[in-house]
Amino acid sequence: MDKILEAVMMSSYPNNVKQGLVRRVIEAIKQPMDSEQCWSMLELSTKLYLMGDTKFKREIGKEILEVYGHYHLEEFEEFFNVRFLLSLLQEGYGPAGKRSFYVLDYIHLGLQFILESPSASDIFSLLRIEVLRKVCERPGPKQCVKICKLLSQHPQCVPTGKHQILFCQQLIRCIGQFQCISEGEDDIMEFLDHVNKVSGLLQKIWKAQTNSILPSLKELFTIISSTEEQETPSNALASVVQYVPLELMDGVIRNLTNDDSITDVQMMMAISRMIDWVSWPLGKNIDKWIIALLKGLAAVKKFSILIEVTLLKIEKVFSKLLYPIVREGALSVLLYMLLSFQHSHEAFHLLLPHIPRLVTSLNKEDSNSATCCLEQLAELIHCMFFRFSGFPDLYEPVMEAIQALPIPNEDRIKHLLGQNAWTSQKNELACFYPRLASKSDTGKIGLINLGNTCYMNSIIQALFMASDFRHSVLNLTESNSQPLMTKLQWLFAFLEHSQRPAISPESFLSASWPPWFSPGAQQDCSEYLKYLLDRQRLHEEEKTGKRIYQKLKESNLMSQAEEHHYLNKTLIEKMFGGKMTTKIRCLKCLNVSSREEAFTDLSLAFPPSNRHMHRQSHIIEPSIQPQNQVVESPRRQRKHPVSGEHPIHLLPVETVGFQKPEGEETPFSLTPNRDPIHAEAVKDPLLAFGEQTCGSDSSRSVPDLINYFLSPEVLTSENKYHCEKCASLQDAEKVAELTEGPHYLILTLLRFSFDLRTMRRKKILDNVSIPLVLKLPVLVASEESGEVCQNRKDRAASCSGFVSMVYDLCSVVVHSGVSSESGHYYCYARECASTSARSQPSDGAQESASDKQLDFEIQWYLFNDTRVSFSSFESVSNVTSFFPKDTAYVLFYRQRPGKQSCAVHKASSEAVRLHGEPSPSKDLMEAISKDNILYLQEQEKEARNRAAYISTLPKSPLWWRDFDRDKDDEGSSGGCGPAAGGGGSGSFHGLVF
Repeated sequence: MDKILEAVMMSSYPNNVKQGLVRRVIEAIKQPMDSEQCWSMLELSTKLYLMGDTKFKREIGKEILEVYGHYHLEEFEEFFNVRFLLSLLQEGYGPAGKRSFYVLDYIHLGLQFILESPSASDIFSLLRIEVLRKVCERPGPKQCVKICKLLSQHPQCVPTGKHQILFCQQLIRCIGQFQCISEGEDDIMEFLDHVNKVSGLLQKIWKAQTNSILPSLKELFTIISSTEEQETPSNALASVVQYVPLELMDGVIRNLTNDDSITDVQMMMAISRMIDWVSWPLGKNIDKWIIALLKGLAAVKKFSILIEVTLLKIEKVFSKLLYPIVREGALSVLLYMLLSFQHSHEAFHLLLPHIPRLVTSLNKEDSNSATCCLEQLAELIHCMFFRFSGFPDLYEPVMEAIQALPIPNEDRIKHLLGQNAWTSQKNELACFYPRLASKSDTGKIGLINLGNTCYMNSIIQALFMASDFRHSVLNLTESNSQPLMTKLQWLFAFLEHSQRPAISPESFLSASWPPWFSPGAQQDCSEYLKYLLDRQRLHEEEKTGKRIYQKLKESNLMSQAEEHHYLNKTLIEKMFGGKMTTKIRCLKCLNVSSREEAFTDLSLAFPPSNRHMHRQSHIIEPSIQPQNQVVESPRRQRKHPVSGEHPIHLLPVETVGFQKPEGEETPFSLTPNRDPIHAEAVKDPLLAFGEQTCGSDSSRSVPDLINYFLSPEVLTSENKYHCEKCASLQDAEKVAELTEGPHYLILTLLRFSFDLRTMRRKKILDNVSIPLVLKLPVLVASEESGEVCQNRKDRAASCSGFVSMVYDLCSVVVHSGVSSESGHYYCYARECASTSARSQPSDGAQESASDKQLDFEIQWYLFNDTRVSFSSFESVSNVTSFFPKDTAYVLFYRQRPGKQSCAVHKASSEAVRLHGEPSPSKDLMEAISKDNILYLQEQEKEARNRAAYISTLPKSPLWWRDFDRDKDDEGSSGGCGPAAGGGGSGSFHGLVF
């Protein structure tokens, strides 16, 4: 019979003919047969099944084996013996080099017929040992599936005891080596099915024997934490974790994070590879395990690992949001990674270039998954904007991309940030400030935030960029007895000459700290600036600029009056000091009393929207002052405009290049018989930009606020004036006049007010147009006024005694937030220095258009704590338009040189001409040089350590290809692509592998 069957199978007949002949043979062998004939047929059918070169032959062999198992069971049991199976498993079947791939299938087929056989127990014992040996040989996915199929249907063959634990561990190692070479979608789906079946066996074993779970997980961690693996473990290991009961999570994570035998490098390797698992499409609860391990590391303060891993993997996790099949898990991990990374903007800023494209892709997808993802992503982005404000140039494209999405309220943002922070102790992360490998491309140096000290950093950078003040501070002699000024000199010198990307202002902070400030709390930068300037003005003892004065005296550049006036001023007074006269006129006897006072800044309140309306119950407060501080002078509490008999003349504030519409009156034209004073019309490159800067008639502008500041106030009703001449309370008119313009004009916009209706402080978020060039009306002596008027032919000054001092904008400190007790400060600044190109002619002639064009050519910078970047006046002007909570708060203007300018211009300009940039003292330069050498050594050490640290990490795939593919393959279709199922097989392979 066996010869007949062999002849049929070897014949050239078609398969259908062979099938008919085989049917006759099968019917014949169902009849009783002798033992020898049975063995011959079993040997032939075994050969067909194991070595058949076609599927037809293997099917025939299988069918005959099943017939013998049913009709000749005794002979089948005798043939299917332990020795034969051992030979099959250890030596294989067939000639060397061509061993059969179907041995396990053959054994699986035969087991169903010998379950009741006396030899069954011996066979099961053999298989328990052999399957363990097989998995130790690291078979591929297909062979592992055969083993798992065998053990799933015949659990008697599963190894027991210690061998069972070893089997699970070795099976996990097999999974760790699974790789899918093909990029065809059918092959990939087959691979995923194989992985799922293999990991499913582990699930069955763990359910039956829970004591094998922890040893299995330990082996899994050993694999993913190894730094010696030549090949990266397969992401298929993610399929193992999904079957670990979640109730074991806390204990497992606690043991891992508290195990001293696990090095930081091993832990970082493990968590890095786990984060890669977010791309595994079949994993469940993978995100929960990743987040749990990240939280566990934070609990034991392994912040360096968390920082490295986040910066290394955040972009890859973000790119997986393109794929609906893994989006939910990837988004969970992304949310935690970003919301917990609160000590630095680095991680969030890595994503900024990719956010607009992702938003566009999700909008195109138009699915529930995409909509939900967009809403959560927008909430996350607003949390990051809130936490890391001060980057308007970087955030503008992102804000445009998400402008149509819901905005969370501040309470929700604070809840999310507070819920996910690594630690509530900010000082624990102080040493992990953003790593800046080198100086900013701008050449400028940042300042480290020492715990809500952005208010100080912004003010220091604004003062540093006031070049005349900086030069004067750096030129101070070593014998200067003012400690605070000495510390400022050192700070400025390091900002000028250090090689570090950012330096710590800790020493200066401790010396300039107002005693009523609470450590670690946000403060008002204007209040700090006032304290800083007042403290220096009150305590500075040594007069500065002696060498400059001597040179100028030799050159006869100063008059005796100027010389005496100049030398009697302190440095703060020379740079920031101005004078103002407050006049009060009794409206009954017309007696005028006046009082002159010095100022270092002007605090500008916001006028009502309708300037001719009386104020409502709305009190403007400049800042919160401690009880032991001097109360703000009355000039800071501004008033509504009035007109009366014999008013005091007032010159409006002007912006160069800005002109009121013809026929419109200046708001505070107080003289009935005089034509209203208009801003000077100058046709130059500033004209068009000036119109843009000042905005529409209904918008606020800095000139509006200054006009309001200088407007008269009627003292009446409960606020009547006690006239000494009348010896009684009388109605009166009070007005402030600037009598000496400061070299640097500091303007504080009083944005924080107290609303009597709600009894709460609030921030005025009105957008205020900031002019690049400002004209300030200053009342001067009649002789000087006449000379200036004659030389400059200034129509506005005429014979009124007022002249217009021109000021150039040089710094803008921005407050981001809705309260003075919270938020963030950053600073825009540029260097406005006198040069031969920009100095006005001595005859007072108008500047040429090319001179004015320089105002736009001077580079603007954005100082945000440690980060310094290039910026522009356009960004300064538009910041509130894009970010309503980011508003200009403190402005620095520098007086432009001219006939009416103070002696400081001449002194500083001549000093720069004679000596160039100031050089620090010898001791100071030595300190800077030593610190620069120390910094280079630190960089070299960190580079070596980091190279050794990072070299052990797994190489990440090119995650950005996900975005490129989305851009290029918009029309593709498939099951797991970036769009609504798009992407095709190539993108699917990129997702998983």
